[in-house]
Amino acid sequence: MWELVRASNALDLNSPYAYLLLCSDFAGTSVAADIDGEVVGFVGAYRPPARQSAIFVWQILVAEAGRGRGIATRMLSALLEAEGCAGVHYLEATVTPSNAPSRALFTRFARRRGVPCREQTAFAANLFPGKHESEIRLVIGPLPERRRGESEE
Repeated sequence: MWELVRASNALDLNSPYAYLLLCSDFAGTSVAADIDGEVVGFVGAYRPPARQSAIFVWQILVAEAGRGRGIATRMLSALLEAEGCAGVHYLEATVTPSNAPSRALFTRFARRRGVPCREQTAFAANLFPGKHESEIRLVIGPLPERRRGESEE
């Protein structure tokens, strides 16, 4: 995951240790995608302690080799079907105003599920060191109850 993010130049690169924690402590709320045994994407997510009815997508990435195949949408669907997301009614993420691909992914995901995608202020630019845009929280839901294995499409 660290190598995918580093190669992408699209996401904030966290320490390798942070990605190891995603794979261990947050394995129940994270998803990876592969093509022919090679990891081409992942969703790192967690349940915010103060909002247990939500799953927060910390990072989502599909490598160039996997783009245009619907992998990101399938990973989000798999995330919501995971045991670690039992009782989740909202999917949340933060995105910068200029990140059009990510914004499109989440708004399209909400539209396909027939639920609203609301925007809230999350973190103002002045809270970040250096040059960084503000982060806008996208809140998708409420999501309908689904049984494991039930297809959305």
